[in-house]
Amino acid sequence: MLGLFSDAFDDPESYLNHPPNDTYLTRLLASDTFIAVAAFAAGQVVGGLTGYVLHKFEQERSEFYIYDLAVAEEFRRQGIATELINSIKRIAQQRGIYVIFVQADYGDDPAVALYTKLGTREDVMHYDILPGCQST
Repeated sequence: MLGLFSDAFDDPESYLNHPPNDTYLTRLLASDTFIAVAAFAAGQVVGGLTGYVLHKFEQERSEFYIYDLAVAEEFRRQGIATELINSIKRIAQQRGIYVIFVQADYGDDPAVALYTKLGTREDVMHYDILPGCQST
């Protein structure tokens, strides 16, 4: 799946240059806060979705954030991304998660079209705040 994401997002630095070891991955996959689903064709990963369960404090409920979703280029437009999201919807329902959310970048028209078909759009701003940097 890391190779798929590296290719789809053209980002080998994030996905291939520092891969996690088996112990880390085993612990992550066993946790109740990380979910990964994959689509296969001929024994190869052709689609993948990863995300995080966010336990809320204001009520006894959780949200699910789709962090990465990609389908190999030659397998796009075949409903794989929709089926990956449907898989997450079933898992979320089983776990009592009340909402699934995802971000899309401006200009990523296929992602925007997919998410528009499946959900309600909210326009928000996103900020990256680096740890260790003190504000003045």
